[in-house]
Amino acid sequence: MRYIDSIIAGFGGQGVMLIGNLLAYAGMKDGLNVTYIPVYGPEMRGGTANCTVVLSEEDIGSPIILRPKSLIAMNRPSLDKFQQRVQDGGIHIINSSLIDMELADTERLKCYDVPCNEIADELGNTRMANMVAIGAFVQASGIIPLDALIGSLENVISPRYHKLIPANAEAIKAGAKHVA
Repeated sequence: MRYIDSIIAGFGGQGVMLIGNLLAYAGMKDGLNVTYIPVYGPEMRGGTANCTVVLSEEDIGSPIILRPKSLIAMNRPSLDKFQQRVQDGGIHIINSSLIDMELADTERLKCYDVPCNEIADELGNTRMANMVAIGAFVQASGIIPLDALIGSLENVISPRYHKLIPANAEAIKAGAKHVA
């Protein structure tokens, strides 16, 4: 049975809500049941932000995740807050551009060192670090095909920014390639 639940966390402005929403749409596109719950801190840009996403072939009993099977941590405060909650053996995508990998719980978790900001910089836009991270997550987890993720970009990117879909697709592929 295909099932994964995840917390995606970072600071406001890193696009964690966007990639959570993207993952949910891609799961639906691939025939899974999904839940998506955004959680905002007291500020928007610069404050803390996280979301929970559940993807399952079966009905989802609750969208609330206390002990997730996976985590995408885009910054150090997110790592500090959520890493200890991840189930043993869980998948942990770490933005090593902003987090020292020595802080990763590699004894307990499957940690992936992904320098999201640097990879996005090489592609020409640091703001696509979130797409690098979600590409790495989908590749590492195998929960859905990468094509379902890329094919869902048009559902979550505003029509006025559809010209950026090819660049975002490249960032997703670069993240996937980094962990392959």
